[in-house]
Formats: sequence, C-alpha cells, structure tokens
Amino acid sequence: MSIKLNGLYVISDDILTPKEVLFEKIEEALKGGAKIVQLRDKKSLDEEIEQLVINLDALCKKYEALFILNDRINLAIKLQCSGLHVGKSDYEKIDYIRENFKGILGISCYGDLKTAKLMEEKGANYVAFGSFFASPTKPQAKVVSKEILKEAKKLLNIPTCAIGGITLKNAKELLENDVDMLAVISDIWKSDSIENRCNQFSKLF
Repeated sequence: MSIKLNGLYVISDDILTPKEVLFEKIEEALKGGAKIVQLRDKKSLDEEIEQLVINLDALCKKYEALFILNDRINLAIKLQCSGLHVGKSDYEKIDYIRENFKGILGISCYGDLKTAKLMEEKGANYVAFGSFFASPTKPQAKVVSKEILKEAKKLLNIPTCAIGGITLKNAKELLENDVDMLAVISDIWKSDSIENRCNQFSKLF
C-alpha cells in the first residue's frame, strides 16, 4: 500500500460526531488535511453501519487519505476495509486478523513497548501509544510519558501514533518526540471550524 502513515489522524466520536452529521464533519476534516480517519462507533450494530463504512472508505480514497475502522474485526474482514484498529481486548486475535485482513492494521499499545514490538512482529502496520494528556473522551485512561515515543522510534521499524488529550497547544511536545501521527478527537470536533482546525494541525507536520 502506498498510503503514508503520517500526519493528522482524526477519530469519530458517538457524541461529538453523531451519525446524522458524521459524513459531512469527516469531509470537512479531510478538506482541512486529515490524513487518516477512524470510525469509532461503540453503539451501532455492524449491519447498521455497513453502508456508512463503505461510503467513508470511498470518501477517504477521494482525498487520498486512509480510512480505518475501529474494533469491528468481522466487518473489516467482510468489507476488506482500507484499515482496522484494535486494542487490548483483541490481542489474542492478532494472528487471525493478520491472516484474514489485508489492509492497514493499527494496534493500541498504551504505554507498553514490549507489546508494541510483539505486535510489529505479528504484522501490525503501526502502533498507538497514550494517553499523553488527560483525555476528555477517555477520562479513565492512564497518562504515559512522552519519552516512550523516542524509545519506540529506536525499537520499532513501523510508524507510531500518539493519542489522548491532544490539542493544538500541546501537539508540538509530541512531535518533538519523533511521533508520526497525532490522533485527535475533541480538539477537532469541538472547534468552530473543523476544516480550519485540521489545517492548523496539518501545518505542524
């Protein structure tokens, strides 16, 4: 795949990007320069979002961006989405996923470099670390040290993503630690102009 895993990574949110406005908000983010878009829907059944997934994947391709589906392994395999992202609860399924899913695979490794290395060996295309700051969307998430990003760069050969409470004000601190992607939720969707905010983030890269 020629997709470059680098730049602004926006993640949808059930409350901040409800289904009625999700598509247009995502398009605004893409116009502003978002390079990776993750659909994180914790409420719907697979069949309720199947068409949305197909449409969003096509929309991202139009903007030369990467679409990633969060957690829904069976749906991602069925549709062979461009990307899939999973977390701790699916670690034991990684071999199965890699065997059946051909797209970009991202894995949350929180603050654990050992797990990140193992996931790289199992075929992950990128790993995510965080939370780096207190996160409004995941208030219970443990905050990890920014140092992990530099250590990850020495240890891994795949790109890294930072997540958790990232805003335009603190983004530079992470980029200085050599991270490839910044995953942002609240600071994008709560802004007055999604396109403008994404553009400001994109300029940091």
